[in-house]
Amino acid sequence: MTKAEIVAKVAESVDLNKKDVEKLVDMVFDEIISALNNGDKVELRGFGSFRTRVRRARKGRNPKTGKTIEIPAKKIAYFTPGRELKELLSK
Repeated sequence: MTKAEIVAKVAESVDLNKKDVEKLVDMVFDEIISALNNGDKVELRGFGSFRTRVRRARKGRNPKTGKTIEIPAKKIAYFTPGRELKELLSK
């Protein structure tokens, strides 16, 4: 499902125009991104939580040349589904 499909479904169910719903969806995504950038955890009860982790630096290999390269450490986002979502998916 794409963001456009989410906007269309929400607009249909709450009887709003797509531009207003798209602004709301963008605001929600922006707040989630902002919280993760600040190192906060975003928890949506019944759905799951978003957190960040630091992936350690490691050595990799350039597949084209075979040369070993150093891959720097970086911060990544990850999602953990909530219990209710897990139960709904396992049915």
